[in-house]
Amino acid sequence: MNAFSVLSAVVQRDLLVALRRKSEVLTTLFFFVIVVSLFPLGIGPEMDLLRKIAPGVLWVAALLATMLSLNRLFAADHADGTLEQMALAPVPLGLLVTGKVVAHWLVSGLPLVLIAPLLGLQFDLAPRALTVLMISLLLGTPLLSLIGAIGAALTLGVRGGGVLVSLLTLPLYIPALIFGAGAVEADISGLGAAGHLSLLAALLALAAFFAPWATTAALRIALE
Repeated sequence: MNAFSVLSAVVQRDLLVALRRKSEVLTTLFFFVIVVSLFPLGIGPEMDLLRKIAPGVLWVAALLATMLSLNRLFAADHADGTLEQMALAPVPLGLLVTGKVVAHWLVSGLPLVLIAPLLGLQFDLAPRALTVLMISLLLGTPLLSLIGAIGAALTLGVRGGGVLVSLLTLPLYIPALIFGAGAVEADISGLGAAGHLSLLAALLALAAFFAPWATTAALRIALE
């Protein structure tokens, strides 16, 4: 089997597993919707203030929602022995890890990207700002999944791993949060979002190169 066939097989397998656990997938999405929707209700109909805080609120909510789903990235496969079989398979473990991260983003990240513009309407964001928001999340959510995979692998099998994942990944998420929310803020203020989006894309390219390797190394340590 070539690399693409292996990658697609892992993605399809993880998507089928996710479909059997719809409650876990919907929990992430509902968490994102509820957190974002609480701010307009709590602040009131002050449109200038809502437009000002919208990028930060949406990005922080997406970040937290992504973190909520990190525990199930490797834990189930580790518990039933699937992860050990993947490590022994005659294909690079890094390729299998990449497939699992892609499936995680399709289940946890892509729905946030698609629903974010609808939630942005609550903050009276202009159509152009909503487009920039969607592009920034489209670049940023895969970055969150890649970084989160490293944290999930490092804490695999550790008691209280959920808290440790948060402590490990939150500092690494800060650049994505700054450039993602900053892109929308820059567009709203008329400065243009190209610079922020370019930096976010560069971070994604860097993470796509290094994160699977780092995750694979952490998994091998956890499996020893």
